[in-house]
Amino acid sequence: MRIILMGPPGAGKGTQAKVIANHFAVPAVSTGDIFRANVAGQTPLGVEAQRYMDAGEYVPDEVTNQMVRDRLGHEDARPGFLLDGYPRTVAQVEELDSMLATTSDSIDAVVVLTADQDELVSRLLQRAEIEGRADDTEEVIRKRQEVYTEQTAPLIRVYGDRGLLVEVDGMGEIDTVTHRIFDALEAWTA
Repeated sequence: MRIILMGPPGAGKGTQAKVIANHFAVPAVSTGDIFRANVAGQTPLGVEAQRYMDAGEYVPDEVTNQMVRDRLGHEDARPGFLLDGYPRTVAQVEELDSMLATTSDSIDAVVVLTADQDELVSRLLQRAEIEGRADDTEEVIRKRQEVYTEQTAPLIRVYGDRGLLVEVDGMGEIDTVTHRIFDALEAWTA
């Protein structure tokens, strides 16, 4: 399976990505993990990404795309993968299409976790308090949600037009959401 997992901040993507990837025996490929690994390993791409991050700027698509291309080229990702945090823009969708075209592969499903925005804010504020994230204020959390909505709406349309979209209610207990995802994927692929 080649799956993209999308959803607003706080919807539980990271938690669900691990479970889904484990179920399908494919790697969960998170752009955050890729960035951290490249920076820690002082790879040429990691050094370049660090420059932007140190300046408080977004890492450009070219660098992100190359990191993802490199990661998807690893042997463990050949039979499939789960992407978490990529693509984030229509340009990245096109780049991913190009990556997959070189191996005649395609995305099997795009799972979108949906959630009530106010409930997510409450969940993230609680997590910030527990984990001591002083910078996760309600204003910052709501801004991240706005950015997600602005950037992701076009991607949802693109993948919806391709018939790949599987929407799943992301609210509730972790196991409940996991079962909803598997049930939705099973029904979708049947």
